[in-house]
Amino acid sequence: MDIHRASPLEPDQGTMAGMAHLVTQRVVDFLAALDDRPTHVTTAPEAEARLTESFLSGPPENGAPLESLMDRLGEAAGNAIESAGPRLMAASPGGGLYSSALAEFYTRALNRYGTLAAASPALTALEEGVLRWMARDVCGLPPGGSGVLTTGGSTANLSALVTARHDRLGEDIGQGTLYVGEQAHYSVAKAARIAGIPQRHIRVIPVDGDLRMDLDAAAERIRADRAAGLRPFLLVATAGTTDTGAIDPLTDAGDLAAREELWFHVDAAYGGFFRLTARGRERTAGLERADSVTLDPHKALFLPFGTGALVVRDPARLHAAHEGSAPALQDVGASGVLPDYAGRGIELSRENRGVRVWLPLHLHGLSAFRAALDEKLDLAARLHRVLSADPRLDVPWRPELTAVAFAVRPESAGTAARRDAEAATLRLLDRINADGRAMVHSTTVAGRRLIRVCVLAHRTHGEHVDEVLDAIAAGTAAL
Repeated sequence: MDIHRASPLEPDQGTMAGMAHLVTQRVVDFLAALDDRPTHVTTAPEAEARLTESFLSGPPENGAPLESLMDRLGEAAGNAIESAGPRLMAASPGGGLYSSALAEFYTRALNRYGTLAAASPALTALEEGVLRWMARDVCGLPPGGSGVLTTGGSTANLSALVTARHDRLGEDIGQGTLYVGEQAHYSVAKAARIAGIPQRHIRVIPVDGDLRMDLDAAAERIRADRAAGLRPFLLVATAGTTDTGAIDPLTDAGDLAAREELWFHVDAAYGGFFRLTARGRERTAGLERADSVTLDPHKALFLPFGTGALVVRDPARLHAAHEGSAPALQDVGASGVLPDYAGRGIELSRENRGVRVWLPLHLHGLSAFRAALDEKLDLAARLHRVLSADPRLDVPWRPELTAVAFAVRPESAGTAARRDAEAATLRLLDRINADGRAMVHSTTVAGRRLIRVCVLAHRTHGEHVDEVLDAIAAGTAAL
């Protein structure tokens, strides 16, 4: 006798296969047309308002066909910046590898519990293997280093800060002070506030002409704070700033942290995985001195948004800052060999995140990622070379990674000329983005407005960079 009851929540095999085929075909069709899609579309306000309103209502009593729902989802996804495309060179473009999406589909369907190792030991070992590779082979930390996969770099920075606070301050955090460079990502200061460190104890250290943290100024501030009765506990360096990709002097920063007995954290969300290349490893020398490192696989490993990592020299210290338990978990047991990720981060219930990283790395091999990253470094160098040759443009910094910042050069000295040049820079930005084919953004460094081009998506190649260069040249000629 068949004891199974028909339920829309439990479709039969044929229905499941048909649903998967429909969704997969939509994805394949989307990716096939991606190279020709505009990076941004200006939707009429009335149409956008109608579309937005249609998604603000609650679900119906009775379900709708999957095909019609996918039509609606496709319309919603089209009302967005094309973050999967090759011509998005604003902010930090994401990748969205198809192989990682397949891994995530598989993992979500199996729905394995990723919090406690005993619930899924082999998948925990898979995730732990990914983390040990990141710690040892990517960051150069000694054997024994590991960490936790997170939802992004901001969460990783928060866990790093909590770990440093717990390790160096214990429960008495009132006088704790931390030190970051002017170009540090704002998530560090946000994490400090969440972790109970007041804004008045966050020391923003000036940078030099290459936008790298001035370590002499940092050392002086640390000494002054100690003399004032405060408790310096954390130095945060950056390996790839958002604005220009600048890399702080990591070796010297590690020396300073060691001398002053500070926890040394490196935010390498942007630059960390460039260490797969010879140039990236050379430019980030000193990363191996860190106590903890933030990485963002959704940047330079080209994985989907929502994939971050924190790796640490000593996982026991990470666990000490995040451990906890409850009677309801007493029957689950511990692995004894593998970690419970609930004790390494702020999340409790979580999916197994390792497969979305593991499958692309093992399917494509490291050489494919290394070649893609070398290509992006080459393209950024080409951007810098071509833009620097234009006498109408000022390109202040040679890229250490793949972000190139530039502005219209003032025609003369003086405040009025600088103001005119900034207005011209903004007009140039509008002209670059005018037809929707590509998108770049502006930033402000040391009070100066600049245009910033970031080459990071795995789908961005020479022809796409050439399009942006042509748009820049045309816009500059029209000024």
